[in-house]
Amino acid sequence: MIQTGADVAVTALVCAAAWLDLSTQRIPNWLTVSGLLLALLLRFLAGSLVLGLQGSAVAFGISLVLYLLRAVGAGDVKLLAGIGAFFGTGEVAGALAVIAIAGAGFALLNVIYRGVLPLLLLNTFELLRSWRTLGAGRSRTLDSPGALTIPYGVPIAAGTLFWWFGQGVRL
Repeated sequence: MIQTGADVAVTALVCAAAWLDLSTQRIPNWLTVSGLLLALLLRFLAGSLVLGLQGSAVAFGISLVLYLLRAVGAGDVKLLAGIGAFFGTGEVAGALAVIAIAGAGFALLNVIYRGVLPLLLLNTFELLRSWRTLGAGRSRTLDSPGALTIPYGVPIAAGTLFWWFGQGVRL
């Protein structure tokens, strides 16, 4: 019964987050906090609360670093913390790896769709060529004019569901 609830909850959480991120470019606090609390409640009922707290901490820590590097948004960080609570310590690393791969694939498809792959390759080449002078220029962030962003809630959802059901994750 608890496992079925977890299956439904994680699916509803990531699908809602993906939809909201696609339609509003935001993942709201009410969703991320509710997801985290529900994951911890289900973990408590399953007798594995500590694993949920640890999984949440690992996911939060890794995604916080990405946030500080301006690679993901704050909503993504909070969503990943909640997802980490669902996965627990035993599965969170694999899930985050699959989410990262899904994110890279989604970003590449987005760049190709927008027709800016040649520009991306040129900018990447220029970045690598001028590696020694990185600190001298302006740094780009998700808020920079012309920055290409993706609704990362979509690959988070895809990677989460792939790992959750593909690995048969159990609370």
